Amino acid sequence: MSDRRAQTSIPNRRRLLQGAVAAGVLGLTGLPLRAQSRGGTLIAGLGGAHPSDSWDARGHSDLFMIAAGQGAVFDCLTEIAADGSLKGELAESWDSTDGQTWVFNLRRGVRFHNGADFGPADVIASLNLHRDDDRAYGAGAIVRLIDDLRASGPYQVTLKLTAPNADFPYLLSDHHLLIYPAGQMNAAMRDGIGTGLYRVTSFQPGRRMTAVRVDDHYKGETAGWFDRIDYVAMNDPAVRLSALLAGRVDAINRVAPADVTSIAAHPRLSLQQVSGNQHDAFHVPQGPAAHDLRAALRHGIDRQAWVDDLLAGYGQVATDSPIGPANPHFQAGHTLACDPDRAGYHLAQAGFGAARITPSWGATGPRISLRDASGREVLTCAGIGSAGRATADWMLLVAYGQATDGIEASDRFRDLLRQGRSTMDADLRDAVYAEAQMLLRDQGRAIIPAFATTLQAASTRIGTPAQLGHQRPMDDARMAERWWMA
Repeated sequence: MSDRRAQTSIPNRRRLLQGAVAAGVLGLTGLPLRAQSRGGTLIAGLGGAHPSDSWDARGHSDLFMIAAGQGAVFDCLTEIAADGSLKGELAESWDSTDGQTWVFNLRRGVRFHNGADFGPADVIASLNLHRDDDRAYGAGAIVRLIDDLRASGPYQVTLKLTAPNADFPYLLSDHHLLIYPAGQMNAAMRDGIGTGLYRVTSFQPGRRMTAVRVDDHYKGETAGWFDRIDYVAMNDPAVRLSALLAGRVDAINRVAPADVTSIAAHPRLSLQQVSGNQHDAFHVPQGPAAHDLRAALRHGIDRQAWVDDLLAGYGQVATDSPIGPANPHFQAGHTLACDPDRAGYHLAQAGFGAARITPSWGATGPRISLRDASGREVLTCAGIGSAGRATADWMLLVAYGQATDGIEASDRFRDLLRQGRSTMDADLRDAVYAEAQMLLRDQGRAIIPAFATTLQAASTRIGTPAQLGHQRPMDDARMAERWWMA
């Protein structure tokens, strides 16, 4: 692991269930009181915007709309705090005696931006949106864990799951599971009508979003310090950097390692380094040679060199499991040594005997190429980026919940997921997820060489908490709520 120090540290959270239930009855922000004052406009240049963007959260898969939706305009039932603990958002508290039936007590006095009162019907309608959602990045897999969903009081909902799930309250913080007003779903997804701290004033898909602070919000004066937010789509890293250096925006995401020096040398800019679960997963094309190609990449990649050279030291070695260092069940002791001879054997078996494995940085991020003796590319694998998830079960559910073959679909792997999900014994969960990660290391279909440190930057006129969220870039995409004018 690089000796560069990340801005945040990863807490030890072994007993997730107990922590989640306890956090549900604590304050809204989990942040100490400060002398922040309301005012000003946050202008952020953000990558991850698309012309197809909308307020339908079932399609939210990139940072721009996650920051605009979950991070500003809408709320979920629960929220992951900057330290990784779980707290209530539209749910005030929750409880379960068996991990299968969960009772959520909802906040009273909450209103949508159109004046409608929030209640159980909104939760039921919003979760049911995802019942038949099979989108790759959607929350259908989460909602299909629910067997029965009903109102059990004027401000209470009860969810019975198909099987016990000790982490279930964490899942309800998923950025797809925004709460819309029942009976007005289409209008809410068209116009951006939520219960969040900011009300939409303009929205141009793939280009820009502006919003103003809601007065008399249920989060009071504990969050949402800006009077106005202005999110500008800037998918090109060079454009983002130029805008920040020129003072046209206050903050940017996805700083490339090569741009760190220019930001660090600027007297009015602050570089933010946050260790977390961010990674790229590489999949070789399906075919007769796929098994040997995976084995060749698994043993032929020098993972420490990947961190040192490709990530310029901003990251740490991974061993082909998506469970990262911000997860309490991360197995730091697992290793995968680079073995060129073994990799060469599998390359020959796959029909690429003279090829070299060459990692590089492409236009959209890291990639892995096979090059022949003349340097010509004969195969390229692009990485699929992920911010990871807060719990092991959640990450494995998202990554491998629909797997139909390979070790990820084997009876043993499925049994491990069921055991880890259903038990509330912290030691047993440690053992279960350790074995699952070992199976992925030795036989998994994805190649995950490293966990990358999140690099982002802000003007020094923007104040930020001492600890930034490590689940997603830009303080868990909640900079509109957590940052302020310095």
